[in-house]
Amino acid sequence: MNTLASGSPPVALRQKAQLMSASEVERTLIRLAHEILEKNNGLEALALVGIRRRGVPLAERLAKIIQRIEKKPVPLGTLDITLYRDDLSTLDIKPVVQKSEMEIPITGKSVVLVDDVLYTGRTTRAAMDALFHAGRPKRLQLCVLIDRGHRELPIEAAFIGRTVQTTENEIIEVKLREVDDAEKVLLMEK
Repeated sequence: MNTLASGSPPVALRQKAQLMSASEVERTLIRLAHEILEKNNGLEALALVGIRRRGVPLAERLAKIIQRIEKKPVPLGTLDITLYRDDLSTLDIKPVVQKSEMEIPITGKSVVLVDDVLYTGRTTRAAMDALFHAGRPKRLQLCVLIDRGHRELPIEAAFIGRTVQTTENEIIEVKLREVDDAEKVLLMEK
């Protein structure tokens, strides 16, 4: 059972398809790491920032892959966007504010925001607000594992693992071992 963020009652979801296996997720992250390095001319002035919840382990994995390639660590931050969301009034309970671990300087850097799924664009907009509260990056790019369309805001990812056309009745579930003890991407249907 899942509860939708809109505060509606739990909805039973049925698995329609598995879109990615653990090995496909890993291969996709390796490709994305190479694309990030290529578009940013290496890791000079580069920083990765994961959006809580599943964007954080994805950013951590990308950072490890980039470090293996470049033999140098890439600055890595964590962003909690709860207070920056524009749909707070529709959430069930008062949000719990997590610590945004922006101990890395982002001013003047090329920042890559990392999230699992790009859908309406509202999470990304909230992340941009939170990020600009922490500093002023030279350049801001978005990296997502899955882009499922249905944008409500004019937001586009620079780095996309996979584009999946979905209907409004479908949901993408990204399962990561760090959060869910599983590793796969599922297409679910309401």
